[in-house]
Amino acid sequence: MALLEVKNLKTYFFTRNGVVKSVDGTSFSIEKGEILGIVGESGAGKSITGFSILGLIDPPGEIVEGEINFDGRDLVKLSQEELQKIRGDEISMIFQDPQTSLNPVITIGEQLMEAILYHKKGVSKKDAYNTCVEILKTVGLPAAQKRMKSYPHQLSGGMKQRVVIAMALLNNPKLLIADEPTTALDVTIQAQILYLMKKLSKEFHSALILITHDIAVVSQLCDKIAVMYAGRIVEYGKKEDVIFNPLHPYTKGLIECLPKLNDDKKRLYQIPGIMPSLLGLPKGCYFKDRCEFADEQCDVYPPQQEIDKRIVFCHKVK
Repeated sequence: MALLEVKNLKTYFFTRNGVVKSVDGTSFSIEKGEILGIVGESGAGKSITGFSILGLIDPPGEIVEGEINFDGRDLVKLSQEELQKIRGDEISMIFQDPQTSLNPVITIGEQLMEAILYHKKGVSKKDAYNTCVEILKTVGLPAAQKRMKSYPHQLSGGMKQRVVIAMALLNNPKLLIADEPTTALDVTIQAQILYLMKKLSKEFHSALILITHDIAVVSQLCDKIAVMYAGRIVEYGKKEDVIFNPLHPYTKGLIECLPKLNDDKKRLYQIPGIMPSLLGLPKGCYFKDRCEFADEQCDVYPPQQEIDKRIVFCHKVK
């Protein structure tokens, strides 16, 4: 049985201007110890998918339909009090910007210890302190005991991100959700953080959902890839299949956008047009206005097809 299975998830935001269909019928699953990459452009609904799993959708947002089955429980049906016990314990999230994830007026040590003491009622402060020092060493933060007394502003961006990862791993969660975890970091530190997350995911036997706009990142880290466009997953399957034999035109476009080391004279490819507004989605396939293969058949949204154990939504794939 899958650790997490999302079925037909729909998360809408009810605004004055209309209904924003941020996630509109998304389905996927992840096994224990597996790494799933959710990739797509900004505004595709990737982060909202992650927030929906954790029940972090505030008004005017609402999960209007679907199931989020985690370890035998439907998270959609749980109360906020029940979800609070799961957050940070069984499921942890690593947010985009570590600067906003940490409290600027509380030391790193206090914030880490709070995460343990809230969920593990019988643990002493001394044991919690020692656990926090060990986890900071595990994520490669130098002078771990000294950093326990530091405030977030005294750390670099890469160090803060390591602290956030340490906090997410403190209670040995079954599932980690990383939302663009390297956006605020320079390229060298990005590579270190991504390698660290993959390494620790395997060490702690935690499943990992990596949310990113960079398909090159998921091609290095992930076991499975879900390509998301305008609130829906358009292609979903094993990494090797999606990267080396993409079926959906949008997936092909994302891969074509990657710079190629052996072709420095060719202009970098870009997918024409922009993603449609989630307030006014077109009839039929949402990608049709940007797709070179689109015709009148695409005026109806394509049904789900399963080809070689891969899910794809496109009329042009046979």
